[in-house]
Amino acid sequence: MKILIVDDNESITKALSQYLTVKSYEVSVANGGRSGLSLIQNHEFDAILLDLSMPDFSGFDIIETLEKDGQLKDKKIILFTASSISNELINELLSKDGIETYLKKPVKLSEIEQVLTS
Repeated sequence: MKILIVDDNESITKALSQYLTVKSYEVSVANGGRSGLSLIQNHEFDAILLDLSMPDFSGFDIIETLEKDGQLKDKKIILFTASSISNELINELLSKDGIETYLKKPVKLSEIEQVLTS
């Protein structure tokens, strides 16, 4: 299973990448929104772990761009963030085809694996 992690926090992407690699996933990492979007648009992934709160180009920007280009519905995106986001906004995001679920940081690694295998 090919997984992309998009998060500006390099310690998070490193830990997640190491954990998922040990669990036999093929992992790619983008430590910024623009590089994440480029990977999403140019490669196929079975799942994308997407941080919503990144400087310059956020997870929201990635979702908006994919939706505008008609590419969002073909994805399996798992949102995760430490930011406070209203339930209304979470529900709005979860209603979009391609957005699988939302996890609040700090996330247990076992939770991420459970979502990936469901």
